[in-house]
Amino acid sequence: MGITPDPSANSLLASLPEPEWQRIAPLLEAVDLPLGQVLHESGGKMSHVYFPTNAIVSLLYVLKNGDSAEIAVVGNEGVVGIALFMGGETTPNRAVVQSAGKGYRLRKADIKEEFARSGPVLHLLLRYTLALMTQIAQTAVCNRHHTLDQQLCRWLLLSLDRLSGNELVMTQELIANMLGVRREGVTEAALKLQKLGLIRYARGRISVLDRAGLEERTCECYAVVKDEYDRLLPYSKAL
Repeated sequence: MGITPDPSANSLLASLPEPEWQRIAPLLEAVDLPLGQVLHESGGKMSHVYFPTNAIVSLLYVLKNGDSAEIAVVGNEGVVGIALFMGGETTPNRAVVQSAGKGYRLRKADIKEEFARSGPVLHLLLRYTLALMTQIAQTAVCNRHHTLDQQLCRWLLLSLDRLSGNELVMTQELIANMLGVRREGVTEAALKLQKLGLIRYARGRISVLDRAGLEERTCECYAVVKDEYDRLLPYSKAL
């Protein structure tokens, strides 16, 4: 598998108190998360939760005609598969790796058993779920009321927050699918940001040159989501 990911690179795992970490650590399985891998399908039964360390996973809502739009992104701040510990076996969204990397996964039975202990893990996962719900709600508002230019800035900033560098490997077609818009719209918005010197886009790679400029240009939605994650998840590196 190559280099094994560091569990402390995922903030939820890093936040576990020592007794909980000692109990969960032997149950974690290191996994590769290649670009485009589907971690769970809409309506399909889920077998694991995933803790990305340097990958980003997109949660997409899929319509009956096959069209889809992104409702949230998950990276090194969180976990994919909240339906498993919230009482469901399935979810109407699809989870797809949008930026390749590595992570860990935990079996369904193990996360459900840990959640049922009603201890620190339960409280941490509930706070994370609330933060994720805020992101989903804010994404819906943003897609309805803000320009594509603003949406793209928000999306870039949320993705950057979940990576260690300032570069994303992402085609315009994939971004269009994530945002639920036409590819031509993404091309126009990306070129506008490039002309302003905020990003550089070439051959499927987006490099952010001026993060402060993106923050100034985006809508209020990015700050709302970031503030809620910071409020609910005061991560302390416990490992």
